[in-house]
Amino acid sequence: MKTKTLTLLFVGAISWKTSHAQSSALDKYIQEGLKNNLQLQQEQLNYERSMENLAQAKALFLPYASLNGSYQLASGGRKILLPIGDLLNPVYKNLNQINSDQYPGSPMYPQISNQSINFLANDFHDSKVRIIQPLFNPEIYFAYKAQKEFTTVWQAQKKAYENQLKFEITSAYYQFLQSGDAIRILKDTQKLQRELLKTNQSLVANGKATKDAVLNAEFEIDKTDQQLAESEKNYQVAQAYFNFLLNRDMNIPLERDTVLSITDNSAEEIGSLKQTALQQRQEVQQLQHTMNATSQIVNLNQGNALLPKVNVVGDVGYQGFSYTFKSDQQYWLVQFGLSWDLFKGGEKRSRVQQARIDYRITENRMDQLKKQIELQVIQTYYELGAAKEVYAASQSGVKSSEKSFQIIRAKYNEGQVIMLEYLDAQNKLTRSQLVNNINHYELLRKAADLQKTINNL
Repeated sequence: MKTKTLTLLFVGAISWKTSHAQSSALDKYIQEGLKNNLQLQQEQLNYERSMENLAQAKALFLPYASLNGSYQLASGGRKILLPIGDLLNPVYKNLNQINSDQYPGSPMYPQISNQSINFLANDFHDSKVRIIQPLFNPEIYFAYKAQKEFTTVWQAQKKAYENQLKFEITSAYYQFLQSGDAIRILKDTQKLQRELLKTNQSLVANGKATKDAVLNAEFEIDKTDQQLAESEKNYQVAQAYFNFLLNRDMNIPLERDTVLSITDNSAEEIGSLKQTALQQRQEVQQLQHTMNATSQIVNLNQGNALLPKVNVVGDVGYQGFSYTFKSDQQYWLVQFGLSWDLFKGGEKRSRVQQARIDYRITENRMDQLKKQIELQVIQTYYELGAAKEVYAASQSGVKSSEKSFQIIRAKYNEGQVIMLEYLDAQNKLTRSQLVNNINHYELLRKAADLQKTINNL
């Protein structure tokens, strides 16, 4: 019976839906905000940068090719002394003596000088293409897997900000509408007050009332003018803030919705909403992928500590004196390299332990986050229920104050009640309408807050 009564009270003010929907104007503004908001653009750039980091990590699996060339001029420095003359000249001398005795006219062996060769080669070049291919490198493998998880972290962070931005835009739009409705309520009140002023002026002119009746009516108009000025200020500020969220000119007028369509999850069990929130909240996804990345960092440090790195290097090029590319200068070379750190003073073991600690810290943060989300669901769920009750009561109060004012107004026109009673009834009507206006949009905000909490805006 209570639910049916509340539903009837909401007719004409809010369109409740069991599936997610937004009003056409608000949905348009949300899409514009997602497109133009500067902070969201920054989150998108962070995600794109993480994708480039992933591409760089992936590139380390592929061969690395480079062109290297060098040309060297040198003089002096260390030398290699080769006593070839001291070693061979005595032998040649004896051979020449034997040949001259036995074979007159035969060629003679020349005398050879000792040689001196510089360590630094002069007029020497080495030009080559070098290709390096990692064959086994645990650091590259696990760094790639960790970066892949970090990329998903940035993506989840972007989506989490999108959810928050949707709520901020929705809440700001409701604030704008609330300010506009408050202005209309106060202007309607002024119309009644001006009618009262005319009535009192007529009564004074006919000698049926004293001048204080006119003064009191003018005072009420002045008081409403003050409230109206404050409401108009709030309206302009709300409009400027809303345009700020959409990253556009602050003075652009906003389109106003007459019917707001929102999702009502209050009929669902709170346990189901908790489960939905834990499954859909991007903060949980973000932290989960952070845990996965931290796990890969543990594997990376373990691999560095226990496993070797193997790669192959191939060179193809030209090497020799004078900067020429002749066939006799061409060469190729293939090298297989292995690097295995056997001991580094316990540094790598410490890095493994540090990575494991980071993983446990992230696990602790995950447990804390889940409890916070469950608490947020409980809080927003019951706040929405309370907002419904408050709004229903304020609607009833508006109806009662309207009926009471109509009765007092009729009696006042017939001279059956004093002006004090008339002003009291009118002030009650205005207050009830303003309070109902606040409760109306507070209900909308609470509904949007619950949707934000379960990541369903």
